[in-house]
Amino acid sequence: MSDLINSSLRELSAALATRQVSAVELATLFLDRIEKLNPSLNAFVTTDRAKTLAQARTADEKIVGAGGSAISPLCGIPVAHKDIFCTQGWRTSCGSKMLTNFVSPYDAHVVEKLAAAGMVTLGKLNMDEFAMGSSNETSYFGPVKNPWNVSCVPGGSSGGSAAAIAARLTPAATGTDTGGSIRQPAALCGLSGLKPTYGVVSRYGMIAFASSLDQAGPMAKSASDCALLLNAMAGFDTRDSTSLQRPVEDYGRDLEKPLAGLRIGLPQEFFGAGMDADVRAAVDAALAEYRRLGATTLEVRLTNSGLSVPAYYVIAPAEASSNLSRFDGVRYGYRAPEYADLAEMYSRSRAQGFGAEVKRRILIGTYVLSHGYYDAYYLQAQKIRRLIAADFQAAFQQCDVIMGPTSPSVAFAFGAKSADPVQMYLSDIYTISTNLAGLPGMSLPCGFGANNMPVGLQIIGNWFDEARMLNVAHKYQQVTDWHTRMPETLK
Repeated sequence: MSDLINSSLRELSAALATRQVSAVELATLFLDRIEKLNPSLNAFVTTDRAKTLAQARTADEKIVGAGGSAISPLCGIPVAHKDIFCTQGWRTSCGSKMLTNFVSPYDAHVVEKLAAAGMVTLGKLNMDEFAMGSSNETSYFGPVKNPWNVSCVPGGSSGGSAAAIAARLTPAATGTDTGGSIRQPAALCGLSGLKPTYGVVSRYGMIAFASSLDQAGPMAKSASDCALLLNAMAGFDTRDSTSLQRPVEDYGRDLEKPLAGLRIGLPQEFFGAGMDADVRAAVDAALAEYRRLGATTLEVRLTNSGLSVPAYYVIAPAEASSNLSRFDGVRYGYRAPEYADLAEMYSRSRAQGFGAEVKRRILIGTYVLSHGYYDAYYLQAQKIRRLIAADFQAAFQQCDVIMGPTSPSVAFAFGAKSADPVQMYLSDIYTISTNLAGLPGMSLPCGFGANNMPVGLQIIGNWFDEARMLNVAHKYQQVTDWHTRMPETLK
């Protein structure tokens, strides 16, 4: 049964439907693996074997009761949730001391949808505190280790999700992407991760960082797996004012479509200084493979993309400052044990409950929203955001998808950038512009760089073009095996 850890979601679905394996057996296989490997990786922060197996038994009853008739292709398949998603009856900590004892009374929309599809929750995954970070070093529960090299970061903020899939502790996971937090860890850990168009997946029950940028998405070994997950996750939700009411889509409908005639745009700004040579070599090799598959490449311009990092680090902290004001020690979350009055309770609870990176962003955000600076910083950043979106629309007049590196380097060592926030922020230089424009983007493994660490190729599509993006990724994965590889030490 151990070979099932490398199976695709479709293969697991077929095995469950034909009763080659039960949902209980499958859940037990992954729970045992978590118990064995998680102490050295720190990917999971919460597990509950009894709850997981109860869900698995329910899934088995659904499969048996269906008697061969159609059920959800995800029924009985294990999944793990980033600890930013409220999950009823489970601790939901957001990687912070502030919420270490918070047990959610309800499910996030994403959790609800995957549960309705019959998926079995394995547990909650570690993350950068309140999703603020690019390396998973800001978590109150300690850093997540990259399964390819435990002395290196897994990326962030969905580092726990990426590490868990790479180590085969779960076949699939949920993540969130505010400035690259699905795609960058997917690249550094050698798996596939997709950020949908803003509004395609509801943000209800997803603890907010930057509301106009946050978007939930699937993480799995392959594009085909991501398509199945997105089918279940997407959909209109009246509880989220930014959720888009659109016709139901099958995101896997075009997976087998040939790539002949596909136009791939290569932004000059993504291929200049700043990208490491080993990343460039792997990305170039992937582009050559796409040309063999019938695609053509052309140069495009994203003139304002160089302004994406400064614009993002005005807009995101501003929204974080507003969103995190709810954590005051009054209604839920951490409360300082000693204080003289209400004002001191607020200040001490927040000072003790938030980590350094969260405090830094709250302070920046409060500053740029303050009287006299709002027009100079926040308003200007929003204007730049509009220019960045316009650049993408001009580029999509010439091409069907845009490609480039996901991250400028392979995974770096712990502590290498933590002393210099600006260097850490530049880890997301190729991903942030996609969030500012609200576009869909994904990362897929395309080779290995220095020290045999994974390299990710980024695909960016136009608004609501997830099906084409998944087709482009899937056809590449049919002729390469990067997405099937796993660390030798964990086999």
